[in-house]
Amino acid sequence: MYRPSDLHKLLNELGAHPKKSLSQNFLIDGNIIRKIISAAGVLSDDVVLEIGPGPGALTQELLNRGALVIAVEKDRVLAEHLSRLPGDLTVYNDDILDFDFSDKLDPCLKGRRAKVIANLPYHITTPIITKLVKMHDRLDSLVIMVQHEVAARMTALPGGKDYGSLTVFLNFHCHAEYAFKVKRTCFYPVPKVDSAVVRLQLKEPPAISNPEQFEKIVRKAFEQRRKMLRKSLSEIFSPEAIIRALEENGLNPQARPEELSLSELIDFFEALSSP
Repeated sequence: MYRPSDLHKLLNELGAHPKKSLSQNFLIDGNIIRKIISAAGVLSDDVVLEIGPGPGALTQELLNRGALVIAVEKDRVLAEHLSRLPGDLTVYNDDILDFDFSDKLDPCLKGRRAKVIANLPYHITTPIITKLVKMHDRLDSLVIMVQHEVAARMTALPGGKDYGSLTVFLNFHCHAEYAFKVKRTCFYPVPKVDSAVVRLQLKEPPAISNPEQFEKIVRKAFEQRRKMLRKSLSEIFSPEAIIRALEENGLNPQARPEELSLSELIDFFEALSSP
């Protein structure tokens, strides 16, 4: 684990510095690194896809545990540095949103599914999560560090102020669990907000007639989360059709989207979609 002084020295030697454009805040707390690996349940011979490893403190600990690590680092200088670490490691200087999983990850799996560990850039957290949680065929779980407020939305329960379309989307594709909070002082440079680690156990999504349309309807409903569904979805369906779909499933005809669980939203959607 890098102490702050050691990290400063390494970055100076590499001629590198934390880039705001990449949301680079490097983890400098060894205890947090151990807790992340524990939350991911990493065992010897596991395939781990690490996104944004930075200087490689967590990477080295994963290699020490006997994991096969595929590291995807967008920063060219840091990617070159990571390549020098000893162990079963492959480094790609790439953007995870452009990463070729079929060519670069799948050959390593050999019947297994990879575990993802990532300290996600704040500005592209949602696009990365949206892409990865749909890969339950090749990914087992995601243990990710995100802004604390995003973690609250990811793991919220129906009826709470943080429950929204992101929560529903994640519940559709995985089991989301809040792991632990990470104070901003655990990073260099110190970010403006605290973070949290969330564990997403991927699953095969529920059988549904039109997943893309369901996702669209949920997003539309939560644009006005405090309004009743018969009003928030009135641009798409008549109030009468919405009330009928709610009542057919034993739901309150005045229900708001924030009050309904994933299964209730699916039942409502299917009733709306039926002739």
